[in-house]
Parts: sequence; C-alpha cells; structure tokens
Amino acid sequence: MKKQSSSRLSILAELWAFMKVRKKWWLGPILIVLLLLSLLIVLTQGSALAPFIYTLF
Repeated sequence: MKKQSSSRLSILAELWAFMKVRKKWWLGPILIVLLLLSLLIVLTQGSALAPFIYTLF
C-alpha cells in the first residue's frame, strides 16, 4: 500500500516539475477540472443524481 501511494506522489511531483521547467502552466487548470469531474462522477455514481450528471456529458 505504501509503495502505491509513494508512486502516486512521485507522479504528481514529476508532473509539477515538468510544468515548472517547461512553463506549461496552462495544464494546471485542465488537470484540476478533469480531477473534479472524475470525483463528481465517482461520488454520485450510486445516487439519484447519476442520470442527470451523465446527461451533461
């Protein structure tokens, strides 16, 4: 379990370093929106809101 969480953190650290070195700051908002949308879909999957969420996409 610890190896999996450390690999996720290393991926985030590597992504942050890439954005910082290459000046790709426009990737930040895109990644945040994708993360929020995926969390919305996962959290509302079993609820009564699911059909309304899926119609948006």
